[in-house]
Amino acid sequence: MTMSTQAGAIGIVGGTGLYDLDGLTDQQWITVRSPFGQPSDQLLVGRLGDVKVVFLPRHGRGHRIPPHEIDFRANIDALKRAGCGQVISVSAVGSLRAELPPGTMVVVDQFIDRTLRGPRTFFGTGLVAHVAFGHPVCARLSAALVATGQGLGLPVVDGGTYVAMEGPQFSTRAESELHRGLGASVIGMTNLPEAKLAREAELCYATVAMVTDFDCWHPDHDHVQVADVIRVLTANAASARRLLAAALPVAGAHPAPCPHGCDRALDSAVLTAPEARDPALCARLDAVAGRVLGRGR
Repeated sequence: MTMSTQAGAIGIVGGTGLYDLDGLTDQQWITVRSPFGQPSDQLLVGRLGDVKVVFLPRHGRGHRIPPHEIDFRANIDALKRAGCGQVISVSAVGSLRAELPPGTMVVVDQFIDRTLRGPRTFFGTGLVAHVAFGHPVCARLSAALVATGQGLGLPVVDGGTYVAMEGPQFSTRAESELHRGLGASVIGMTNLPEAKLAREAELCYATVAMVTDFDCWHPDHDHVQVADVIRVLTANAASARRLLAAALPVAGAHPAPCPHGCDRALDSAVLTAPEARDPALCARLDAVAGRVLGRGR
């Protein structure tokens, strides 16, 4: 069953180190089935004040799923079915810049896709769509995260480019220098195709990239111990919880429609003529694209 996004729910996708979300009232783990596959876990649904929150651990509780095996389509589809109109991604990343040390929180505004995985779209033969992705995050939602985080005194940086690599191995030194040369700020393995799918699903999407360590370009990288990374992950998770607790009411108070058009991304994106559309694919897209396809058609 597809739930309406008018409920104003905010989805949280928790990355490495963030597998649950405390402080919610009326919380329960629920199962949401997706025609695109198996989401990473059940969804934790609850409330923070007047805001409905839907939390999904990207790697599953206990960190069961590696980045290259995450079913990103199922995750985004499940969040849309659970009533989400906005999604905040919290992700562990490596830093590609000396001025972004471990513990920094980068609210990303651009992406570079170096992944090989697929599928990375909800659409296909029988229903073709091309969404705009020049500005890949919701500026309004990102601004709310930056203002809230900086107001709390957290080390939040406004803007930065996230390069998404395939994984699960980390970069070679040559790759790390290449990514720095491309102008990227941080590197991770999960925010693409996630952000692309969120745009296709007409969700406002923003990323909080939590720096755990420097990528291997840094001369001190080899001296970092696993215990140091775990310590930073723990501190980052605590900071993320503080940020979300304060930012969710701000984001939840924003009325529709999105001023940047995130919730209308499909208005001129579908190219396939109605008579040529694949009914089976249209049925699978009842949550993602039901607004433009017509629910129940």
